Amino acid sequence: MKRFLPLVTAATAIILSMTVSACGGPATASGAGEEVTTLKYQGSANSVTLPELAADLGYLDGLTLEWVGNTISGPQDIQSAATAQTDFGGAFTGAVVKLADAGAKITGVVNYYGSDTKTFTGFYVPEDSPIRTAKDLIGKKIGVNTLGGQSEAVIHTYLLHNGLSEAEIKQVQLVVLPPNDTEQAIRRGQVDAGSLGSVLQDRALATGGLRSLFTDVEFFGSFPGGQYVFRDDFIKANPTTVRTFTTGVAKAIEWETTTPRADVIARFTKIIQSRGRKESTETLQYWKSVGVPNKGIIEDAHFTLWADYLKDAGLITGELTPSKYYTNDFNDLASTRTPAAKG
Repeated sequence: MKRFLPLVTAATAIILSMTVSACGGPATASGAGEEVTTLKYQGSANSVTLPELAADLGYLDGLTLEWVGNTISGPQDIQSAATAQTDFGGAFTGAVVKLADAGAKITGVVNYYGSDTKTFTGFYVPEDSPIRTAKDLIGKKIGVNTLGGQSEAVIHTYLLHNGLSEAEIKQVQLVVLPPNDTEQAIRRGQVDAGSLGSVLQDRALATGGLRSLFTDVEFFGSFPGGQYVFRDDFIKANPTTVRTFTTGVAKAIEWETTTPRADVIARFTKIIQSRGRKESTETLQYWKSVGVPNKGIIEDAHFTLWADYLKDAGLITGELTPSKYYTNDFNDLASTRTPAAKG
């Protein structure tokens, strides 16, 4: 399996940090003692992110979101935040660890996506494919949205736990594809298998002709998959803004959790149609759940879940210390948490 290159080396992170400090970046307040009230961010095509929903519901009191484009992947999104091209970004937990260990001064403040029995990532092959087991993937190509993301971690763990050696795992090739193109790449035979999640997965299954090889929730149970992060200097300069954002996202998670599905889809449809980005609302009909438990509260276990993968892939050395990567201090709903569901 291909290993992804470090998102930024420690030296690069330091240089980027110095450059950001010199240039001011997008997070510069208008005067001494004032906090930033406009947050630059990247969105996701044809979908509504939790911050966008929070803003529409009025949960980001006094804050404005400024869309600067759509992200191509989680690692790219948090690197943009780390270099002050945006103010916050979200990515797979392992990518957060990797970027922080490379020298980027970032901290996770709230979980923003995950897998449960309704919403999960599956790995699919054509219905008539001879691929049935982990060993059948040796020498094959799997389409994923990015290297160094959750799909790579899940695939690596699946192959390892099903008896493949490291040498055999390296023979499984990961091919980066835009999520919207993965279904057709599987059907056309450009890849032997592909990662599909959420509404894209449900649309593909509704069309027929694909078969599930395995899913992340079958293998790991329910789990939060990643966090929204801010730069540490941004947090220090804008604690009220970060609190409003984090608590607003947590409230949006609760709203999606407790609101009837039809009402959630209607709200998403309204948001997409009103923002004028020439997007489609077709896939919204397949939305099932937010997939994030406990108001986005982060726990050590959300990081240690991936410790073996991070070590096996050579992305960390020594023991993982989860507490250095996140805080719940800005999530006002953390004091009203509910017991974690058993995976």
